[in-house]
Amino acid sequence: MCAAPKPPLRVAIVAASLRILGGQAVQAQRMLDGWQDDPDVQAWLIPVNPVPPRPFDALLGIKFLRTLATEAWYWPLLFRELRRADVVHVFSASYTSFLLAPLPAVLVAKILGRPVVLNYHSGEAPDHLRRSALARRVLKSWVDLNAVPSPFLRDVLASFEIPAHVVANTIDLRQFRYRVRDPLRPRLLSTRNFEPLYNVACVLRAFARIQARWPDASLTLVGGGSQEHALRTQVEALALRHVTFTGRVAPADIARYYDDADIYLQTPSIDNMPLSVLEAFASGMAVVSTRVGGVPSILTDGVHGLLAPDDDDATVATQVMKLLDDPGYARRLAAAAHESCAPYAWPVVREGWLAVYRAALERRATVSCAAPAPPESA
Repeated sequence: MCAAPKPPLRVAIVAASLRILGGQAVQAQRMLDGWQDDPDVQAWLIPVNPVPPRPFDALLGIKFLRTLATEAWYWPLLFRELRRADVVHVFSASYTSFLLAPLPAVLVAKILGRPVVLNYHSGEAPDHLRRSALARRVLKSWVDLNAVPSPFLRDVLASFEIPAHVVANTIDLRQFRYRVRDPLRPRLLSTRNFEPLYNVACVLRAFARIQARWPDASLTLVGGGSQEHALRTQVEALALRHVTFTGRVAPADIARYYDDADIYLQTPSIDNMPLSVLEAFASGMAVVSTRVGGVPSILTDGVHGLLAPDDDDATVATQVMKLLDDPGYARRLAAAAHESCAPYAWPVVREGWLAVYRAALERRATVSCAAPAPPESA
């Protein structure tokens, strides 16, 4: 007789929904898309940003009440949904976000006896873990396995004696059209949100230098955030031309912005494994970035693109102009970058997550078996 097929693993993915346009929300949605109709895993999203029912949804427009309203619906949602999970996959950032989103999920999973995989993404990990004894304890003792998307974060966690598995972020290569830039035009693109850690101000300072040599150069800024007004003021102060602010763009629409531009530029001061760089690789763009965090683990300087020191707009501009002065070199870098995308395709990443989920289950089973039996009653 043939053995009955094993039921799929039920995996609850705790992450932000696409109501919050950010790297973790996009990554979670790509995983959900990948697991759809998969025979080995049945996955569903538990949003860390649930929308309260009417009339309480009106509180979402008020800063502190928004947090209270969200948490009031988040905790019961966790208890209801995690009961039916075999594995709980929790996305995690740093600081206050860690306390509001992943920590409740870990606590509820422990109460319910469900194995937890903590998927830590933040480029701010060195400072967060140094400051937070609670975060260190959660990662060391409260979860079954830690998973990170880059060797950079694995090494950061190891410096605090916290083990972690590396499972790369994934991109949908079918979404992005690879195009050889011939001719190479001075059309630049940045898709980082307007927050201090992404240092988009450095992009503008570098672009001012570039435009001084290439007057027709253009820059498209895709994103939004707390620094938008300051960045618009900076554009005016630098007398920059051909700068376009698009606002936030839905993941389904982002590919056309990569397709329209020729050089991808980002200057974060803190970063982990930016999906934007991988998307630029998939689109055939030459990439210039600052050498921070996990960026060098996916972009080797002079092989897949060009790197510059943090907040060094002069070197950033020099690297961009090096590409514009030698289009053949830019195309060779872009071709090598495109070839490096294979490990980030879903079929490869899928195997990594399957191994992590099974390891978490095995670890939980081992711990349960090793626990001392309760004393027999007399």
